[in-house]
Amino acid sequence: MSRTKGGTVTHARHKKVVKAAKGYYGRRKNTFKVARQAVDKANQYATRDRKNRKRNFRALWIQRINAAVRSHDEALTYSRFINGLTLAGIEVDRKVLADLAVHEPEAFGAIVEQAKAALPA
Repeated sequence: MSRTKGGTVTHARHKKVVKAAKGYYGRRKNTFKVARQAVDKANQYATRDRKNRKRNFRALWIQRINAAVRSHDEALTYSRFINGLTLAGIEVDRKVLADLAVHEPEAFGAIVEQAKAALPA
């Protein structure tokens, strides 16, 4: 039985890792052993931060909605506004609400008035 050499496959695997480490500092960019550790850690961060990005955007939308609601009515808070939307039967998610608050203040003001009217006095 003839001897098989794995050089081609190994070289391709090493090349893939070193290519992923392009732009890193020092030996992290060109030494396979160190580059593999750096790329693995970078992938861990990337996986974690894909989840965190969703949290961060939701928090940003909530802050924008809260600021816009308070600019329309000083006494109305974010939580009472969301409660009013629920009572009024308006099903608009926070992403769209935040976009309306920034780009269409008149339309957002109409939504605020509807939510305020649905709240118990």
